[in-house]
Amino acid sequence: MLDIRYIKENPQEVIERLAAKGKEAEYEINEILRLDGERRALILETDSAKAEQNKVSKQIPMLKKQGEDVAPIMAKMKELAEKIKENDGKIRQVEVDLREVMLSLPNLPDRDLKPGGKENNEELRQYGTPHVFDFEPKNHVDLCTSLGLIDYERGTKLSGSGFWVYRAMGARLEWALLNYFIDTHLADGYEMVMVPHMLGMDAGYASGQFPKFKEDVYWMEHDEDERPLFMLPTAETALVGLHMNEILSEKELPRKYFAYTPCFRKEAGSHRADERGMVRGHQFNKVEMFQYTLPEKSDEAFDELVGKAEALVKGLGFHFRTVKLAAEDCSASMARTYDIEIHIPSMNGYKEVSSVSNARDYQARRSAIRFKREATGKTEFVHTLNGSGLATSRILPAIVEQNQLKDGSVVVPEVLRKYLGGIEVLTKDMKNWK
Repeated sequence: MLDIRYIKENPQEVIERLAAKGKEAEYEINEILRLDGERRALILETDSAKAEQNKVSKQIPMLKKQGEDVAPIMAKMKELAEKIKENDGKIRQVEVDLREVMLSLPNLPDRDLKPGGKENNEELRQYGTPHVFDFEPKNHVDLCTSLGLIDYERGTKLSGSGFWVYRAMGARLEWALLNYFIDTHLADGYEMVMVPHMLGMDAGYASGQFPKFKEDVYWMEHDEDERPLFMLPTAETALVGLHMNEILSEKELPRKYFAYTPCFRKEAGSHRADERGMVRGHQFNKVEMFQYTLPEKSDEAFDELVGKAEALVKGLGFHFRTVKLAAEDCSASMARTYDIEIHIPSMNGYKEVSSVSNARDYQARRSAIRFKREATGKTEFVHTLNGSGLATSRILPAIVEQNQLKDGSVVVPEVLRKYLGGIEVLTKDMKNWK
């Protein structure tokens, strides 16, 4: 949520910065200013009525003692009480309307971002060079099928399009990736947490997933008297909510967490021919990094998360690039985002395997997460940041495609071999199912 004081002091700037993100917000900003003015006028009128009520109520006992007729005064008191009650109801409704408009606005993009969408994304750096084959390489779907790593047919049979089953060495390779990520984060001093996979509405609003993407998640069926729950689309949604409505001490920051979860996405993506197999799906595995930090340490934390994501990809031996997203390509909740994209040969391009983002104080305002300054004793909103560390559904295809040999076998990245009992190459004779 944006700072309403900032909106009131800089309405045109807010409109222009949101326009860079593709959001025409003039109506919303004017509505916020109108509702805030109406709310303040109602509060002033109500406070004045309450003051008059208090003043008159103190006079009644004295007037009664003097034998004066207090009926007109009692009538006035009743009138004031009704006005106060009426205004209290109006204030509650205005605050609901104001919050609804405030929640609908995306985060302000950082000023250094280019406006517009993907066409204005900026490549910052590359690592390594694209793999060159001296034979006709296969795509990951054919490789995973021939090596017995992934059973696409039975995944579809179980759950429909956009699902798959990891089997035999495929399941072990997936688990090896997750263990590699987890061990790295633990070594870097991050706290591992295991969060629920079903979340309540507050978590969706806190992260900024709701209200805009409320229909893009899987909702659990529930009775009218039960709490609505949805399947988490990313562990970030849960990690934001860990400290909802809390005031942390300055000494507690930064808080560095990571969580492994499956992620559930209702919309599985495009139907492009080059995005077959595991590249887009309704369920995939991901390790998510998350930080709560002091505002002045926000940029430093962002650089740390980008460096961690890049180091994980480097460790796997991949060629990749780091891309700074233009304002409109950043998600609604984020002020800035860098994507780490790996090269997948069969797709003739790059696919994102990690997005590292800084929400600034946007999520903290939505979820009332603050900290107390030691020097002043005042409370301020924390900054929240997240980064994939990493998602596997594109890492595994990249492994099999970039590391394939002419005979259809695949070389296992060195950092994963200890999790696979020392296996260095995946071959067809390891397939033990049909």
